[in-house]
Amino acid sequence: MGLIEKYNIPVPRYTSYPPATYFTGSFTAGDYIEAVRNSNKWDPESVSLYFHIPFCKKMCFYCGCNSCLASGKESIENYFGALEKELSITGRLIDPSRKVTQIHFGGGTPNSVPADFLARLMDTLRQYFILSVSPEIAIECNPAYLDITYLQQLINTGFNRFSLGIQDFNLQVLNNVNRDPSSVPVEEIVSFLRSENDDVKVNLDFIYGLPGQTPGSFEDTIRKAIDIRPDRLVTFSYAHVPWVNKTQKILEKRGLPDNEIKADMYRNAYGLLTENGYRAIGLDHFVLENDELFLALEKGKLHRNFQGYCTRDTTGQVYAFGVSAISQLKRVYSQNTKSVDEYITLVKGNVLPVKKGYLLNDREIIIREVISELMCNKTINWASLAERMNITIPEILDSVNYDQQLMRQFKDDGIIDYDDDSVRITGKGSLFIRNVAASLDPLMADTAKKFSRSF
Repeated sequence: MGLIEKYNIPVPRYTSYPPATYFTGSFTAGDYIEAVRNSNKWDPESVSLYFHIPFCKKMCFYCGCNSCLASGKESIENYFGALEKELSITGRLIDPSRKVTQIHFGGGTPNSVPADFLARLMDTLRQYFILSVSPEIAIECNPAYLDITYLQQLINTGFNRFSLGIQDFNLQVLNNVNRDPSSVPVEEIVSFLRSENDDVKVNLDFIYGLPGQTPGSFEDTIRKAIDIRPDRLVTFSYAHVPWVNKTQKILEKRGLPDNEIKADMYRNAYGLLTENGYRAIGLDHFVLENDELFLALEKGKLHRNFQGYCTRDTTGQVYAFGVSAISQLKRVYSQNTKSVDEYITLVKGNVLPVKKGYLLNDREIIIREVISELMCNKTINWASLAERMNITIPEILDSVNYDQQLMRQFKDDGIIDYDDDSVRITGKGSLFIRNVAASLDPLMADTAKKFSRSF
């Protein structure tokens, strides 16, 4: 049996621990309010803000995000009015002396709405929060709906990191998944952004495992991306979760690549990128050597939240706004309702739109740190982690599902190296890092939860 076949099993993506599938409806808006107040005394002190913009001009068949078709300016106006009010309710609970180090607009398609809505929300934000000297202000963009005028408006608003959802440069692949190509050549977009502000950074995002893709065609896409030279490049593995998004069943009919072909796409991309000056970060990111994420990785200080990779020095507790948005505080997760109508109604009534959440106990916080270390830094040094958390190594090992037999199996398969001091993911093992993380997760010992497969 090949390693792909052996390890291609459903496991969490571990953007949080416990995963969002464990959140419970018994968690209330009152619980979240108490948690926000308490978070002023928790670490980290800095603040990260996330805004979910659910609107799209066209629905891509592969998408598993909470999104909807924009139905006119009035609906957008109502939604942004609710966003501003939710921001004011929560903002008053947060110590105003705390600095905002990160702001992220995701979706949906944030650039599917007129830029003045985004500017207005940023103005509201500044009424309640003090920004750090150089905060990262990021936005996810579909390049099909970008032009130079819109980009200039975003720069004027303060955005300094742009994540362009390319997915693939192959027009047939885009057609297969119901996505339009960029309205302006991507290289022109990147060139314009860099010419306007030296501090602006650009990510290009791609998905592998879509109908019509082959190792050769995806290699062509990555070569073109390398020529454009973004600061960061992301190769997301397509997550087939038709129980979340039924339109993904359309892709089954159009022919999804098998697991070995999909793995070849990743390996080819990995080889090309690392041969051309990019460094692998975590599971799916590639950055240039001068990028702060690579420097953090070199120091073992890489971190991750629902919005992506960041550094331990700059990350903050995440306060999230909008439908389905998930706040990530030190001891609490809180997720808003997924219904736009319910969201607007609740917020207009001065009620925070919390649908579910999770209160972590001390053991789960330890497990979260172990899995985060592995997923981000590809190494768990038990002594260093124990020192950082001010606990003992036996306390850590008793908290996780540390199984020597499983460790030996991973080592025999060339996925990890390990000894009494540490566990280290090998270069070959990067594809299987979620499997190793899941082996340490006590929740995975007996669960009926549904997750996407590893590949």
